[in-house]
Amino acid sequence: MTKWLLRSMTELSSRKWISRMTGRFAQSPASRRLIPRFARMYGITIEEAEKQLHDYSTLNEFFTRRLKPGARTIDTAPTALVSPVDALITGCGPIEQGTILNVKGQDYTIEELLNRSPRMENYKNGYYMVLYLSPTDYHRIHTPVAGTIVEREHVPGKVYPVNEFGLRHMRRVLSRNERLITYMRHAGAETAIVKVGAMNVSSIKYVLPLKERMEKGEDLAYFEFGSTVVLLTEDNSFFPRPDMKTGLKVRMGEKLGTLATP
Repeated sequence: MTKWLLRSMTELSSRKWISRMTGRFAQSPASRRLIPRFARMYGITIEEAEKQLHDYSTLNEFFTRRLKPGARTIDTAPTALVSPVDALITGCGPIEQGTILNVKGQDYTIEELLNRSPRMENYKNGYYMVLYLSPTDYHRIHTPVAGTIVEREHVPGKVYPVNEFGLRHMRRVLSRNERLITYMRHAGAETAIVKVGAMNVSSIKYVLPLKERMEKGEDLAYFEFGSTVVLLTEDNSFFPRPDMKTGLKVRMGEKLGTLATP
């Protein structure tokens, strides 16, 4: 009964208009006074922020903050695929004949996740990592490889929560929520960066101006209030690091594994 009630409440609260209202408040000057409380509540390391707290004009501006130069170390090895975000890994493993198995008890298909893109054929036996960003985390998304952006796709959808409850108890959240998908071609293969919207995320935005060629660790996009990135690698193109597992906490720029050489 409790689970049914929570699921029903989540369904009702996952409407776009509620997220838009939340987003409008977070972008208003009135939200500025909540910044110190928000930072304390979530234990945010404010010393890493590019600016002082009082220099942010809205809660949204603080939430999408940049970091001071040098706050993250990017693994520059040519074959290293790095984490695009600060996150908790909530799922990872081989993709089996187009299916991502057992992300919090649920299976996903590449067909659904990539919105039936013709590119999905290249990922049906690749590797996946689900990277969850909590409110504590830095919320900008960076490029995991150096390469060329060959396609961008916006997939409209819901705004269900992507936390533990949402992934476990809502039906296939990752492939039903709004998504921005970026495909990057690098030496030897391609990587898909799937940015998944969530409850109270007013939008997912690309950093402007858009670039076609990007170096590893460049500023690619950002979430406005928490979400998840699903990182996909093509068949036979990636070897995860030995300790890769669900529950691992990673930081942007940290090596996730090794890319196969051409």
